[in-house]
Amino acid sequence: MRLQHTITAVIRPGEQSGYVAECVEIPVVTQGSTLDDTVANLREAAQLHLEGADLTEMGLAANPTIVITMELETVQA
Repeated sequence: MRLQHTITAVIRPGEQSGYVAECVEIPVVTQGSTLDDTVANLREAAQLHLEGADLTEMGLAANPTIVITMELETVQA
């Protein structure tokens, strides 16, 4: 089995305000009022989720990196 070195996350605008971040490979969802807050919350939530877990059982290599994709709404000029 080949272990993944990255966890994919997507950040998108929240329904009311702020931003929502969601990981693809692990069940982690968080939010923040700014992009910086959202990224910091995502890092903390992922660390807490993976703390004490057997990463190889999850298909992850030790110390995986989070790769973030940002979804933006279309802007009309």
